Amino acid sequence: MDHVFPPAPPLVPMARIACEVASVISLGALPTGERRYVPLRGGRVSGPELNGEIAEGGVDWQILRSDGVIEIAAHYVIRTDDGALIEVRSEGLRHGSPEVLAQLAHGEPVERDAMYFRTVVRFGTSAPAWQHLNKVLALACGARDAHLVRLDLYRIT
Repeated sequence: MDHVFPPAPPLVPMARIACEVASVISLGALPTGERRYVPLRGGRVSGPELNGEIAEGGVDWQILRSDGVIEIAAHYVIRTDDGALIEVRSEGLRHGSPEVLAQLAHGEPVERDAMYFRTVVRFGTSAPAWQHLNKVLALACGARDAHLVRLDLYRIT
């Protein structure tokens, strides 16, 4: 049977996020893989639809699976330039070739297209000017440096 799909929904650039991260802290091996977390130290959000700072105190929870894939569940807050607080929940996957993973392990920067680093992002806020974000899903495409995560955020229309 031949399936014809309509065009995919457009992705609209929202913002670039540069988030400073601490070192990975491992909780050890669980049945599902190595449980770890990365404290988020803050950073900058800038773009056509969203501008502000990453509030210190967020956490990126991870499971390093036996197949080398990292399951990501980041939870943090953006403080917009107008003072609003926006909760961010970002869940996805990161993986790459053995060479790319070795680069990451040595603290070398890895560009966005060198690995698969994608998350689905949801927002929550009570700020009147930002209520539209409560109804939005976004896609983040990431890159990683030793102590910096860079995300390009796209609103899914």
